[in-house]
Amino acid sequence: MTSPLVALEGASLVYPGQSGPALCEVDFTLRPGEKIGVTGDNGSGKTSLLLALVGLRPLASGRLLHRGDEVRKSTQYHDLRREVGLVFQNCDDQLFSPTVIEDVAFGPLNLGLSSGEALAIASETLEALNMGHLENRLTHTLSGGQKRIVSLATALAMKPKALLLDEPTNDLDRTTRAMVQDFLHRSDLSLVLVSHDHDLTKAITTRIIHMEAGRVWPDS
Repeated sequence: MTSPLVALEGASLVYPGQSGPALCEVDFTLRPGEKIGVTGDNGSGKTSLLLALVGLRPLASGRLLHRGDEVRKSTQYHDLRREVGLVFQNCDDQLFSPTVIEDVAFGPLNLGLSSGEALAIASETLEALNMGHLENRLTHTLSGGQKRIVSLATALAMKPKALLLDEPTNDLDRTTRAMVQDFLHRSDLSLVLVSHDHDLTKAITTRIIHMEAGRVWPDS
């Protein structure tokens, strides 16, 4: 069996001031090519799972692994986040540059690409999502749905091996939602999809897990 791209072993996560853990002894693996759907009520730990998988929240116990090695050093976190991109539920947590093209080019620039190379990748990525016409728009003037697609573009421009998606079809009209579903279905990226859109989850994922009270259960 193919070794996991990213994994959690016995992972628990606790937020300051909360009475119980957000994650409780979670074991989770994402292998190359897998597309995993995550279901559960609000507060069940779905977003915390995604944050833990890219090390944005420190674990109280357990281990985060990237390609079989425990992630501890800053260089290891950098390598992990280079391969595993996260698209936040709140787009404003992801978009901070004045224009759309600058937002999408930011990641490639941080990888050391030249300005011309980064802008070319950003433009190509937006075109692939049918959003090329937004390149020069001021980000703060976009609709909620447009911001969501641009957020997806910022992650895709990094050329990751996997995407973690937190409610990626919120605020999307029917046409744009269908475009996103088709794009994700055809993509060879590994995916972890958190969504209340059950039709989307069933259409693009290879297996589904359920979360309850910070624990992971196979979906019935």
